[in-house]
Amino acid sequence: MSKGHSLPYEQDIASITPTICDLMGIPRPKMSDRSPLEEILSMRKAAGGGKIERCLVYAPDAMGSVLFRSRPELLSEVLKTAPVSVGLRSVFPPKTPVCFASMFTGASPAAHGIRAYDRPVLECDTLFDVLIGAGRRPAIATVEDASVDVIFRGRSMDYFSAPTDGDVTVRALDLIESGIHDLILVYHQEYDDSLHETDPFDPGALAAAARHIEAFSEIAGRARDCYKGRPYMLIFAPDHGAHADPETGRGTHGDDIPEDMEVLHFFDLAL
Repeated sequence: MSKGHSLPYEQDIASITPTICDLMGIPRPKMSDRSPLEEILSMRKAAGGGKIERCLVYAPDAMGSVLFRSRPELLSEVLKTAPVSVGLRSVFPPKTPVCFASMFTGASPAAHGIRAYDRPVLECDTLFDVLIGAGRRPAIATVEDASVDVIFRGRSMDYFSAPTDGDVTVRALDLIESGIHDLILVYHQEYDDSLHETDPFDPGALAAAARHIEAFSEIAGRARDCYKGRPYMLIFAPDHGAHADPETGRGTHGDDIPEDMEVLHFFDLAL
C-alpha cells in the first residue's frame, strides 16, 4: 500500500472481489479462491471495523503500471482522487474479458472458463450474484457491446450501456444521484481503442488516458457528495496494461510481460 507506484505485484486482480465482499459484509462467490487485499482491509480496522454500504468501481481499459511509471503526472492526478495504490498482477492472458471475469469472480481463468478473447455470458457465481443474494443492488454502466457489457448479463440487476465513454459518464452520474444502487461498476475504453490504433504513448492515446482520470475524478466527486454520511469505497481498477508491437508499432496486449501484466489499483475508503 502506497501513495507511490514502486510496489511488489504479489497478488492479482482477482483479489478485488473478495476485498469488496469482506468490506461489504457479504459472502464471496463460490469459486473465489483469492485472498483479499490486507492493505485495504487494514484501513477498515484502523477506522473501527465498520462495513461499507456503497462501492463505486471505475474500470478503465488497458491503463497499466507502465503508463503511470512513464507519465508520473497521470499518477499524481489519480492519487488526488484515490490516494492509496496497490500493485497487482493481471491474469493470463491479459485480455479484457479474461481479466474482468477474474476481477469480478475472484477466480482464475481456468476456474471461470474465459481463457482467451471469448465473451460468453458467465454462468458461474460472480460479485454481482452474491450482492443480489445478499439483498444488495448492483449496476453496470458501460460502453455498449464491450466485454463488461456482455459477460455479466443474465442477472436480476440494472445494466446501462451507451455508445461512448462520455455517454457512460453521464449515465454513471445519474445512477449515483439516484441513490438506489449499492455497487456501481463503470467501464471506459477510449485509451484501449486509441492505443490499438497508434501506440500506448501516442499523444492521442495519452489524452484519452487523461480523460479517463478526469472522468474518474468527476464520478468520484459525485459519489462523495451523494454517499456522504455512509461508509463507502471508491476504486480505480484497470484490467491490464499494454505495449507496442515491435513488428507493427501499434499498441497491443496479451503477453506475459510487465507492460501487460502489472497494474495499479487505487482506493479511497470512507468509514
